[in-house]
Amino acid sequence: MNTQTALSETAPGTALERGRAIVAQINPGLEQALAAKYDAQFPEFAETLVEFAYGRLYAREGLDLKTRQIATVAALTALGGQTGPQLRVNLEHALAAGASRRELLEVILQMSVYGGMPAAINGMNVAMQLFEEQDAASA
Repeated sequence: MNTQTALSETAPGTALERGRAIVAQINPGLEQALAAKYDAQFPEFAETLVEFAYGRLYAREGLDLKTRQIATVAALTALGGQTGPQLRVNLEHALAAGASRRELLEVILQMSVYGGMPAAINGMNVAMQLFEEQDAASA
């Protein structure tokens, strides 16, 4: 599946299988990382998140994966600083889905109108830290 297109919610397989297919493209270790962190206290949390968020919502037709990820970055930015960890993960997902750094910085700045300048600054800080770490790792 091309990351520029959505995986139809009517594609063969269960919602969990569709979710795992999307996660395999944008963050292959996500389900395992979530399971290691949460499943002991919240059994099947990781599987439920992958099935619902990715297999039922991200797999819907109507928006491609890149657009869904940009919308997610916008929402997390507008919600403010408390979403920093989730914003970082979804910035990584957006990049993996084909968004450019410039597009992500622009959507973060745009959210200053809706979430306020502090929320946008927090979002910019998360993005800039991620980009610096990626550049350092690839140097």
